[in-house]
Amino acid sequence: MKTLYAIPRGQTAIVQRVGGDADVRRRLCELGFQKGATVRCVGKSPLGNMKAFFVGGTVIALRKTECETIQVLRGDRPC
Repeated sequence: MKTLYAIPRGQTAIVQRVGGDADVRRRLCELGFQKGATVRCVGKSPLGNMKAFFVGGTVIALRKTECETIQVLRGDRPC
């Protein structure tokens, strides 16, 4: 299983587990990063410390540390 940060731009993934402390986990779930959600990577910051994801009908940018708390299965279709 990979973390969300390992998903390259244009690829999809399915959320399997959201880790981290309770506050971070709750906030990520509120943003749409819940088990079974399909997530697509749509961009990466120039320095690589943030990535943007399309989830739940919106684009959300996450820091690398937040991405690494989310375990995903890589999807099979590029977008």
